[in-house]
Amino acid sequence: MVSISEFFEINHEVILFLYGLVFFVLGFSIVLQTRQASRLELARSLRWLAAFGITHGFHEWGDLFIPLQAKYLDQSILRLLSILHLVLLAISFVCLFEFGMVIVRPRGGGSRFRWASPALFIAWLVVSFGALFPFMSDEHLWRHTANALARYFICFPGGLLAAYGLRVHTLERIQPLNVLKIVRTFRVAGFALGVYSLLAGLIPPPVAFFPGNLLNTATFTQAVGAPPWVFRSLIAAVIAVTLISALEVFEVETHRCIEELEQQQILIADHERLARELHDGAIQKVYTAGLLVESVSKLAEPGTEMDRRLKRAVVVLNDSIVDLRRNLAELHVPAQTPSEPLAALLQQLADDPNYNSMVNISLEVEFEENNALSPIRSSHVTAIVNEALSNAVRHAHAQHVSIRAAEENGRLRIAIHDNGAGISPDARLGYGLRNMRDRARLLNGTIEFARDKGAVVTLVIPWVD
Repeated sequence: MVSISEFFEINHEVILFLYGLVFFVLGFSIVLQTRQASRLELARSLRWLAAFGITHGFHEWGDLFIPLQAKYLDQSILRLLSILHLVLLAISFVCLFEFGMVIVRPRGGGSRFRWASPALFIAWLVVSFGALFPFMSDEHLWRHTANALARYFICFPGGLLAAYGLRVHTLERIQPLNVLKIVRTFRVAGFALGVYSLLAGLIPPPVAFFPGNLLNTATFTQAVGAPPWVFRSLIAAVIAVTLISALEVFEVETHRCIEELEQQQILIADHERLARELHDGAIQKVYTAGLLVESVSKLAEPGTEMDRRLKRAVVVLNDSIVDLRRNLAELHVPAQTPSEPLAALLQQLADDPNYNSMVNISLEVEFEENNALSPIRSSHVTAIVNEALSNAVRHAHAQHVSIRAAEENGRLRIAIHDNGAGISPDARLGYGLRNMRDRARLLNGTIEFARDKGAVVTLVIPWVD
């Protein structure tokens, strides 16, 4: 019967190869999926984690392939490879440390600790090669000592800093995206990085100084029954799987950017339509009215009350044209999105004198008055309701409109019912209804148009996108 320790000893090469492969796959996957154009700071910091994965993978493969070449290479070459192998370990830990530094560094700001990882690496080089190498006759012991120093002073703090930075970044930058699955995955990855910092940073090869003389790979294997690199392999696999899965956040960000562009296109189209209506409709009509009043004023007796009132009317109409042209120019300025509770926004629409002076509007709200959507979602909802009221007044010639907004199973349902002429089949091809459907789609909801003693517009959307 093979014991656990014998099993790991027999399969030492296989596990070492898989250990290095896990880190290499982690780094290579991050390189392939990272978006340099991303607005998330994670995209810039992940390149350091990718560098850590690739360099550490090569280091672990060095533990496997350098001994295999011992029979075929000169001792001087083997010695050089061993030194490069040791330096590669320190470089990989520096990349991990730098990942933690970059991800916690304030946006756009410097930090007095920004050179901490290069400084630690230089200090390690000076101590290992300048202070220890010339005075230690046992090269094997020197490599163990340099290895331990790299783990204690670079890997351990770097791993903890990376775990902390990933957690903070997740809470501040990823959680607001409202993708719970990705947030949980990043948290698991951060926890795994913390565990890795303990397993890789505090368990060096056997050395003659504290704490490496008490806790090292030999004592750990004797106490647990399996070498520490077995557990490092498992933790590395967890880090790789969770981070590769969490990189879906860049797809989510891309989707949100496309959605924002679509929203901007809808708003631009809305502004263009209003601009056309103002220019070709309202302004021309007011201008024509001004000409008519001005021609009538010429027929009035100069100095009479009629003459004075007509001239005042011409001035008012000219001022109206100026105001309309100013409004026309303001349509090119991005509109401010509302941030008030949804009930208050709906009440403002119901109280709008442009509508309730021509039609009786009743509003029924069946959810908490303080409930609010995000500003951009509120903007879409109020635009849909506003378009429905406008259609009821301008096209359906309704006398009464009822608005009922209610929360149903975590979703918002708004029904606008008027007693007008209803929606004709040809109206479905119109700009207004198409715009309403586009907005409902951006809200991840549905909108229906029906006839029931008038027109019925029903919008159903999730409260949280």
